[in-house]
Amino acid sequence: MEIVPREQPSRRLTAGVPLLAAIGSLLLAAIPLAFAGAPIIEAYGQMFTGVFGSLFSFTEMLTRATPLIFTGLAAAVAFRAKLWNIGGEGQLYLGAMAAVWVGSGMIEGPPILMVPLVLLAGAIAGGLGMLGPAVLKTRFGADEVVTSLLLNFIILIFVQMMLEGPLKDPMSLGWPQSEPIIDEAVLPQLIAKMRVHAGFLLAIGTAVVAHVIMAMTVWGLRIRAVGENAAAARHAGMPVKRIFLAVAFASGALAGIAGVSEVAGLKGYLTTDLSPGFGYTGIVVAMLAGLSPLGVVAAALFIASVFVGTDSMSRTMGVSSFLADLTVSMSLICVLLGGFFARFQIRRVRTEGAA
Repeated sequence: MEIVPREQPSRRLTAGVPLLAAIGSLLLAAIPLAFAGAPIIEAYGQMFTGVFGSLFSFTEMLTRATPLIFTGLAAAVAFRAKLWNIGGEGQLYLGAMAAVWVGSGMIEGPPILMVPLVLLAGAIAGGLGMLGPAVLKTRFGADEVVTSLLLNFIILIFVQMMLEGPLKDPMSLGWPQSEPIIDEAVLPQLIAKMRVHAGFLLAIGTAVVAHVIMAMTVWGLRIRAVGENAAAARHAGMPVKRIFLAVAFASGALAGIAGVSEVAGLKGYLTTDLSPGFGYTGIVVAMLAGLSPLGVVAAALFIASVFVGTDSMSRTMGVSSFLADLTVSMSLICVLLGGFFARFQIRRVRTEGAA
């Protein structure tokens, strides 16, 4: 047997990989469900009801999907240029910290001023968080996978230090949390008495803008060209280093806005447990979407549905909520396997003397 590249990768198979991966991950999740002793059909029914059974559960899914759209876009934009941003988690915390710093009373004004200001502060902070690894890559050839990943832990320790120091809320009774964001800087709710907020609409709009830029502009063409072959793009006269740095800043900015949406739209203040791993899950979202900005929205909704539905199922049927993490992990494996078989084929090698 040998593995050979396909002369012409199947467009139908390539386009269908994300959908097949989502279905495959749900089917594979039936195996641990069966070992847990849960009725599989009933369990999946509880998952579906836990997401679409009420307005509250549906809006909770949209709330969970909001930061995943931003971190998914952060990974998708960077990966298109073959810039491997694994630091979305740290950039999210940088964006959240900048939003709290600006929006907790340092500057006061009407919502029309404060909301864009905290979003801008978070975007700049997140962008700077990825700009460092990008400079190390373009200047010294450092592996951005390692530098951006390790930077996550450094940033989290820095956030902990700030929450015990300059950003600590004196009214928190000793708990390490920041001062709350003022009402004028809070993202408004979309539905009364529900947690879904304007950050969801911002995430959808950002995905549309990213799609237009990537598919219909010269800048998007340059990003794709650098991702396909940086040496050829450089030979064609494209400023490859400048493109890398710009993509890095944009990627970090998107992750930073995810942090803003969580503190300004949902929680209201910053703690070290703000994110349960949105930055890392965003990588799965981007891969499941095939690095398509619009596909990121669908992938984020799917992943959020898995998390919310599994939480509901675990409460009603006594099944571990870690099944959601397992399903997300299997979806990434399915995407990688599907992408591999879309580009390569396994062929039997005829040996000498064979009939």
